[in-house]
This record gives sequence, structure tokens and C-alpha cells, in this order.
Amino acid sequence: MTKIAFIGLGNMGGGMCANLVKAGHAVAAFDLNGEAVAAAAAKGARAAASVADAVKDADVIVSMLPAGKHVLGVYFGPDGVGAHAAKGTLLIDCSTIAVTDAREAHSQAEQAGFLMVDAPVSGGVAAAEAGTLTFMAGGTAAAYERAAPILKAMGKNIFHAGGAGNGQAAKIANNMLLGISMIGTCEAFNLAEKLGLDAETFFRISSVSSGQCWSMTSYCPAPGPVPTSPANRDYKPGFAVAMMLKDLHLAADAAKAAGADIRLGEMAEGIYQNLSERGFDGLDFSGVMKDLKGEL
Repeated sequence: MTKIAFIGLGNMGGGMCANLVKAGHAVAAFDLNGEAVAAAAAKGARAAASVADAVKDADVIVSMLPAGKHVLGVYFGPDGVGAHAAKGTLLIDCSTIAVTDAREAHSQAEQAGFLMVDAPVSGGVAAAEAGTLTFMAGGTAAAYERAAPILKAMGKNIFHAGGAGNGQAAKIANNMLLGISMIGTCEAFNLAEKLGLDAETFFRISSVSSGQCWSMTSYCPAPGPVPTSPANRDYKPGFAVAMMLKDLHLAADAAKAAGADIRLGEMAEGIYQNLSERGFDGLDFSGVMKDLKGEL
């Protein structure tokens, strides 16, 4: 049994925390939202009153936070993890943040005597609750070796992507591809419908042909073919437009810094930016389909 502090109990973090408890770990849970802490406690975690309370005896600290500024603040702010956790504690940040912020966090962690991995996730809320997430971890081999058993309690696929920040690099490149492929899948289904093919027929053909992709077979944006997809719940997320746009912004910033050409990534960013500006941040990202059909 490992003593774990879990910080950040939102839609993703709540399920991840619960799976650590199910795996037999002693988990102290903290979030600024008291209701989220109470929900974690109802599933077997200890309700912590503060970051300091959560991390005081922890061997491992896991975080799931909105952005890089929150990660750096929680870990290295005046009353953060660094001020209260024991040296040698393993830090696992599962947030999706800028590669530069992740590498800064690694640098500060090393200077303070901690081991760290950046381990963003893929899979969404359902996978967080089911314990089937994919983790892309960046950090030293020693840090990854310690982190892997903890990550396996929350996920199905665990990858060591390389050094500091490489987990974030893998995540934003993957999600840029996801955004591009979802838009393409929506356009294909819309075109097929305009040309007289119903969604079920087109799905049966394309899902076993060269156009097959995850956005089609696992998360189909057209109602009908994949019963579990948000398209069958009026595009309730799922993975919201706001979250996809965040990842596309991160990809665009990283590409600019690296001098990488991401023309389709920039087009996808523009499409989701337009949806956001029109008030559809809470729509599932597959809701591009509704926009193409003139239903928004």
C-alpha cells in the first residue's frame, strides 16, 4: 500500500482518485471544491483540508489541474507541495499543460529534491472512471519506474515517452491529430448524407475501408452507428469544445516555438475557436457535425 496525495478532483481527477483507492492505496484527496472532496471521501479517500494536509505523509503526489500556472502554483507556490512534502517524494502531474511549463516544473522539482513525471492522459471521463486511461509519461527512467505501478492503477496503456516534458509533447500532438481527424470525419459523414447515403451504411463501408479512424469507429459524430458516442446524447460531452481548443492552443504554441508546420492543426484550431466564440464551449467536440449541418 502506497500513501498517495491526490490534488485536483474534477471530472477526470475524481475517477482517477477512486481507482487508486480501489487498488488498495491510502489516498488523501484535496480540491478547492469541497463537494468534490466529499465525493472522493465517499469512495474511500481521506478528505484533506489543504495541500499541506494532503501531502504531509505522502510517498507519491498525483495532480490533475487545469493549466500550467496551477501546476506550478500548487507544487512550488509559497504554501505548496514543495513546502510540505518530504524530499524524495514522487510527483506525478497528469494535467495537460504546455511543454515549457512541464519542463519548468521538472526543473524546480529536481532542485527541490523530488522525482517527477509529467503524465497527461488520453481517454476522457468514462476511461478515467473505468481505469482504462492511456498515460504518456515524461521524466527520467528512475522516476518512470516508480510511477508506473501508480499509473497502472488508473490506466490500461502506460508509455514512457522520454525525458522531461515529453509526455506533454505526445499528448498535444495526439490531440491535435484527434481534432483534425474528428473534423474530417464529420465532413465525410455530412457529405455522404448529402449524396444520399445514410449514416449506418456509410459507417459499415468506411469503418472497414481506408478512411477508418478512431473518430469514426469509437466516437462516431453521426447519430446511430456507435451507441455510446455523444452524437446519441445531443452532443453532450464527452470531451468538450473548450477542452479540445485548449489542446489545440497548446499545440499551436509548441509548434511555433519548435518551428513546426501544422497547417491542418491551425485550421482545426480556427474551427473550434469559432465554436467557442459562438458560445458552444460546452458542446462535445464531435458537435462540429451539428455545425456542418446548420443545426447550431
